[in-house]
Amino acid sequence: MIGLVQRVASARVTVGERVVGAIGRGTLLFLCAEPDDTEATCDRMVAKVLALRIFADAAGKMNLDLAAVGGGLLIVSQFTLAADTSRGNRPGFSGAAGAALGLRVYERALATARRLHGHVAAGEFGANMQVSLVNDGPVTVPITVRD
Repeated sequence: MIGLVQRVASARVTVGERVVGAIGRGTLLFLCAEPDDTEATCDRMVAKVLALRIFADAAGKMNLDLAAVGGGLLIVSQFTLAADTSRGNRPGFSGAAGAALGLRVYERALATARRLHGHVAAGEFGANMQVSLVNDGPVTVPITVRD
């Protein structure tokens, strides 16, 4: 499973004119399922993201996790994180899970996040989404979790 975490001042996802998910200060997680991902992979990814100490403490050091700052978590599915650009100029996406597994993994990640954290918002799986964000820092952290 591939994740891309961004510390944000705010973020929102729209589909057409409809806002489907939004948070203020917090973490935006772009999430890509891979063919071998399981429920355990999802659970580890969510736990890792929630525990990431990417928020500043009183001394200005990145020492606090999402719960410590009372931030929101916005999870957006993004199969393009599995892009293979090693040949040519058109990315290949064979490293991403198929749609059925991708949806199952995404829904598991959301369920796990909602069980562990108070404020979780989501994009819409498979939709053409517009993601607006204010990256705070900027702080962007890639995460890979495998079984």
